[in-house]
Amino acid sequence: MADCGGWESLPLGLHPRVLESLRELSFTHMTPVQSATIPLFMNNKDVAVEAVTGSGKTLAFVIPTLEILLKREEKLKKMQVGALIITPTRELAVQIDEVFRQFTVHFPQFRGNIVVGTPGRLEDMLRRRADGVELAGCVRSLDVLVLDEADRLLDLGFEASLNTILGLLPKQRRTGLFSATQTDEVESLVRAGLRNPVRITVKEKGLAAESTQKTPIRLHNYYTICRADEKFNQLVAFLRQHKKQKHLVFFSTCACVEYFGNTLGKLVKNVQIMCIHGKMKHKRQNIFMEFRQLESGVLVCTDVMARGIDIPEVDWVLQYDAPSSASAFVHRCGRTARIGHHGNALVFLLPMEATYVNFLSINQKCPMQQMKLLKDSVDVLPSLKKLAVSDRAIFEKGMKAFVSFIQSYAKHQCSLIFRMKDLDFAALARGFALLKLPKMPEMRGKNFPGFTPEDIDTNSIRYKDKNREKQRQRLLAQQKQEKQNETKKKFVKNKPWSKQKTKRNKKRKQASKRKLSDDEDDIDELLNDTRLLKKLKQGKISKEDFEKQLTGT
Repeated sequence: MADCGGWESLPLGLHPRVLESLRELSFTHMTPVQSATIPLFMNNKDVAVEAVTGSGKTLAFVIPTLEILLKREEKLKKMQVGALIITPTRELAVQIDEVFRQFTVHFPQFRGNIVVGTPGRLEDMLRRRADGVELAGCVRSLDVLVLDEADRLLDLGFEASLNTILGLLPKQRRTGLFSATQTDEVESLVRAGLRNPVRITVKEKGLAAESTQKTPIRLHNYYTICRADEKFNQLVAFLRQHKKQKHLVFFSTCACVEYFGNTLGKLVKNVQIMCIHGKMKHKRQNIFMEFRQLESGVLVCTDVMARGIDIPEVDWVLQYDAPSSASAFVHRCGRTARIGHHGNALVFLLPMEATYVNFLSINQKCPMQQMKLLKDSVDVLPSLKKLAVSDRAIFEKGMKAFVSFIQSYAKHQCSLIFRMKDLDFAALARGFALLKLPKMPEMRGKNFPGFTPEDIDTNSIRYKDKNREKQRQRLLAQQKQEKQNETKKKFVKNKPWSKQKTKRNKKRKQASKRKLSDDEDDIDELLNDTRLLKKLKQGKISKEDFEKQLTGT
């Protein structure tokens, strides 16, 4: 990343203690996005900033925010919010808060006046009451609003929360919108939340003016083509060869992170491997902070770590699954080669997905080189199957990961390249080291001759965790008892019913007999009447005798 002179060269001078903080943090020179944004933001201009990931956007709004608050005529009170920073993830919120804390060491009066959070948490906060006071009233003195990673805010479905928050904020404020990519949704947000904004687009030195490349120029971008049942072997071989480096490994779903992340720790020895995904709650923050401090190791993650996260000296970004969109690809790669450093990124593609390389080249101006498959990779899939047989937790995670991957694949934005109908389910199941295929709608009515299930009763697989296995056995016993009780109830219920049925049949037979007897009597009577009428017509009996015999009198 090119520098644009020292901080003293800014047209509006910075506060001496802000400069002191910058020296303490070893930020001696500005980056292009900082030199272009800070003077405008400090000069009370709304800004919409687009710059490649890792370009130093955080300081581009931290410094103006502090300067604007320092120039306030009326000092902020304890419960008043002077600046609000909205981010898509908790990790990014914590990271930005850390940067502010490094500056507010010299400005303790601002602790509590600057709030950083995700849209959902902020909306919840503003709707609450504390000590009888509506917290929404605390933002009436707001001077600065920053929307960081704005495109991601909208991707995650925060639009309703953002609209609620914007509706509670004062109109007289400075607003900054920062993103590595601009989308139609971001443009709508610019029009809704910014007043005559200055648009700032910063490209790296060395890029042509017409270039739209979104990834850093110091990033070496690679791809490799391999079958679905080769991918995991290749990943394990790669990590074994690069044990002393720092890696981020991206998977498409939380279930895949849980399955592959936990098994990698058993297959790649002497390497610290951690997992993080969006469904984690309390552990996420500790894992994130611990990994940042490591010199080497592997963080297996979902796209929750793809935006704005600054992890020092990441050597490789490995994309085991291609992301759902081209912009997500850019943001994943941007976790390395940050602030002028060099970095590497590698995406694993299936043979049917090879055209994705050309798509990225055209769509994102993202140049990529092919990396050949590692020839000395060892087949670890049998070991993965053994792990599944030895622990039901791994077996279940594998099944869940397989299902989640297929469901995620079906929703891919580049559906012309990532087509479900071309997916080799058998090879994919082998690549997941499944013991058997799960039942799911996407596989109904299909044959998979390329996959042979293991000759094992999967119900007999036990949890390695003894307490969990005891709980499972109790549940199985309970289900068995309930089934027996259900059968017994049905038997008891049916016995009197069968007797009642027999009774009803007898009554029906008796009624039928009576009806038959009555019918026979009616027929005899009719025949007798007919004979009498015949005798009357033949003159054998008189009318008087006919009537007497007919009426029985």
